Amino acid sequence: MRVIAGSARRLLLKTLDGMDTRPTQDIIKETLFNVIQVEVPGSRFLDLFAGSGAIGIEALSRDASEAVFVENNKKAVAVINENLEKTHLADRANVITGDVMIGMQQLERKGRFDIIHMDPPYNNDLEKNVLTYLKTSKLADEDTLIIVEASQQTDFSYLEDLGYSIIKDKIYKRNRHLFLKKEV
Repeated sequence: MRVIAGSARRLLLKTLDGMDTRPTQDIIKETLFNVIQVEVPGSRFLDLFAGSGAIGIEALSRDASEAVFVENNKKAVAVINENLEKTHLADRANVITGDVMIGMQQLERKGRFDIIHMDPPYNNDLEKNVLTYLKTSKLADEDTLIIVEASQQTDFSYLEDLGYSIIKDKIYKRNRHLFLKKEV
């Protein structure tokens, strides 16, 4: 796995051994950033269920002003920190070790993010828990782009009831990226 573009372009990133995380493939990451490339420069980027940190690091490499990584696996957090040091992007990053829900509560006083990306373990309804929390959170407003990486089987029929609109649904062979905005 590597950084696709920007200041850390072509640098290889470390990933966690085993099945504890599921790194986003380079081709899918490239497609994701092609969709959001205009929004990234200068943005505050929140990477939930960060894994190796590859998505947030890609955002930093492409000139996001700040990236916050939230990950509960301590081995994955060590990998994120190694990758941030290797890419020389640690000065614009904050890594929170712990449960995503608690991490979001800790971030409330820091204000809203421009882009929130989440890649939770598939088929556990964790994205629904996060989206329910974000519905009334100061971390997101109607201008925040929320991106959910999920399996193709994930049910999102509740989105309208929670007050979200789907901007784009990008479907790949095994998974998808859902791009959401909070409705006013």
